[in-house]
Amino acid sequence: MTPPPPQPPPSGTNPAADSAADPRPGPGPLVVLFGATAGALGPDLGSDETDLILLVWQVVEPRSRQVGTLHKSLVRAEAAALSPQCREASGLSADSLARAEPLDKVLQQFSQLVSGDVALLGGGPYMLCTDGQQLLRQVLHPEASRKNLVLPDTFFSFYDLRREFHVQHPSSRPARDLTVATMAQDLGLETDATEDDFGVWEVKTMVAVILHLLDGPSGQLFSKPEVVKQKYETGPCKADVVDSETVVRARGLPWQSSDQDVARFFKGLNIARGGVALCLNAQGRRNGEALIRFVDSEQRDLALQRHKHHMGVRYIEVYKATGEEFVKIAGGTSLEVARFLSREDQVILRLRGLPFSAGPADVLGFLGPECPVTGGAEGLLFVRHPDGRPTGDAFALFACEELAQAALRRHKGTLGKRYIELFRSTAAEVQQVLNRYASSPLLPTLTAPLLPIPFPLAAGTGRDCVRLRGLPYTATIEDILSFLGEAAADIRPHGVHMVLNQQGRPSGDAFIQMTSAERALAAAQRCHKKAMKERYVEVVPCSTEEMSHVLMGGTLGRSGMSPPPCKLPCLSPPTYATFQATPTLIPTETAALYPSSALLPAARVPAAPTPVAYYPGPATQLYMNYTAYYPSPPVSPTTVGYLTTPPAALASAPTSVLSQPGALVRMQGVPYTAGMKDLLSVFQAYQLAPDDYTSLMPVGDPPRTVLQAPKEWVCL
Repeated sequence: MTPPPPQPPPSGTNPAADSAADPRPGPGPLVVLFGATAGALGPDLGSDETDLILLVWQVVEPRSRQVGTLHKSLVRAEAAALSPQCREASGLSADSLARAEPLDKVLQQFSQLVSGDVALLGGGPYMLCTDGQQLLRQVLHPEASRKNLVLPDTFFSFYDLRREFHVQHPSSRPARDLTVATMAQDLGLETDATEDDFGVWEVKTMVAVILHLLDGPSGQLFSKPEVVKQKYETGPCKADVVDSETVVRARGLPWQSSDQDVARFFKGLNIARGGVALCLNAQGRRNGEALIRFVDSEQRDLALQRHKHHMGVRYIEVYKATGEEFVKIAGGTSLEVARFLSREDQVILRLRGLPFSAGPADVLGFLGPECPVTGGAEGLLFVRHPDGRPTGDAFALFACEELAQAALRRHKGTLGKRYIELFRSTAAEVQQVLNRYASSPLLPTLTAPLLPIPFPLAAGTGRDCVRLRGLPYTATIEDILSFLGEAAADIRPHGVHMVLNQQGRPSGDAFIQMTSAERALAAAQRCHKKAMKERYVEVVPCSTEEMSHVLMGGTLGRSGMSPPPCKLPCLSPPTYATFQATPTLIPTETAALYPSSALLPAARVPAAPTPVAYYPGPATQLYMNYTAYYPSPPVSPTTVGYLTTPPAALASAPTSVLSQPGALVRMQGVPYTAGMKDLLSVFQAYQLAPDDYTSLMPVGDPPRTVLQAPKEWVCL
């Protein structure tokens, strides 16, 4: 069915008056719009970030059932290369597109021609009508944003013909699966099969579908248009539960990008209020990721099609995310944050590097009178540690973009003797920073400490050991023994040593002590680059001295050995060649401090006639797992303030301890809430005798007890 051409109104008649007198109700004029890009077509339209090359449109007057002139306009594309699918479907060539007008000129012609046709058919405000949402949301709005074009207001609301069809025919297939051809087929319309002009057949068929729907019984057609948000709305996340079908994760963002930059990347899609949450790393800096929450699942699905679209010169990866992740990043329960973010439509800036003594008056003076903060001191939020100490960060509110731009010009200005960094921020970042500092412990939680080895390792330069590099992180001692095969029979008792990193996780390295240098060389030749769990493992001979260097925190590379990073004479052993022998059993008090996972499982007994123990015996003996070592102490000595021991503490210290040079260390600035476990964890991996709790002596008021946690401690 081909719609009839528009008939000119008879002379002496008023089309507007006739339209108003028409008893058939209906919406205002509809502009049926079809477009195509140089890349993908159909449901993937706009997913490949290619430019628009074609616009076809026709005006329909629903009340008088009249139609206007059909118009077709080519658009010049910056990248004139056409995909094979587009070239085959459209019949266009790069030469014809090179002679076309650019997008801004085509949009001007579109507005002029549509206004003329609407006036001819009766006048009134008109509304766009498209087949699906891809043309406007995925093509026109993103391309206009990339080219810094301002679209007319008519492009921010439209009717989706698929949804209007589904309103009147809900028993048909889902709206997202409909096409122009399937809608015409379901209605039994006869289409012009001889029409081969690309885009013209689609517009004519859409007009026929609209006219057929208007003759139907439903009175709800074309009453609720789709809306494209013109501006991203900032604000805090007030929802405790977020639908996971509305959240995506964007990865690869420039570190200086703001929430407005992210919203511009998703231009055309409706982001929920405060729905951009920039993620921070452990140091409180942006890590190039963001969580974005959309108003519904359909917007989220369209956002996933922008995977590897570009923001400037960087491509951005877009993945699915969960509502729990968004609430964890953007949610917050602090009353201070809620009060700070209660002001609407404010621009937030983050100040970093403030002096710890800086107050509101100092910050306001630094910003100056040319960029006043909203509410003065009430528009500033200082970030503090749980004990009230300042972190050097603060947030400031500004009433408009111009004031924020003026404040950003103070970036790296000096306050006192420090330069201050200023960045754009978001409500989600404010909550994330405050939540992170509020939940951080006063003393960092470290992994299980290294206790002394229950047996000595003999020093030697003979290459009677082998080093395994590139082990899978899930490899166990049983996997290593199976990997070595027959060479496992030549392992010395207690000769398997797996190396862990500072986080207590496998580093991929292990050392094996063999019975002789010949056996070590044979094992290396037999197993070098042999596969273990889809990874090849390097097996090279080494000496006991080299193994001891690595197990104590040193490094072993092609350039030679580097000693462990222990610098305090009182905390590092005199040499790195051997470990000191200590009692094999751990005191009951110390064993209660550490989880049972630190203990060894049951011993592995080989099938050989003579039992050989590759690692300590049953867990009932409370042996620590000596096959796992930290390559470096979890706490660097330079991170703790060591001071000269006061005479009062020296007088109260045991004589046996004072006879050892450098054995007394004073810690100043310990939080009042720190307990014995916190102090022990600081000195883990430094061979502190864990059973001697009398070595921790409080310094301060004589009436204080250990339970009162004095401010200073002396560690022996």
